[in-house]
Amino acid sequence: MKSIYDHSAAKKPTNLSLNKDLLTKAKQLNINLSATLEKALAAEVSKRQAEEWLKANQKGLEACNEFVEKNGLFSDAFRDF
Repeated sequence: MKSIYDHSAAKKPTNLSLNKDLLTKAKQLNINLSATLEKALAAEVSKRQAEEWLKANQKGLEACNEFVEKNGLFSDAFRDF
């Protein structure tokens, strides 16, 4: 599966504001903040890109579904089940 971002891209230092209590607990548990945020951010980016793709292709998907409802699938004549 194609990655949604370049894993070999350089890291960019960034300042964030986090809940103090949550940050303290994460540090106590030796949680790698950069890696954890990167995973969460990648998941959110992927989710949003999928939502945008669905929105952009909604009419085409509806047209395809309508065609299949009217005409069936091209492979219907060859199915054994």
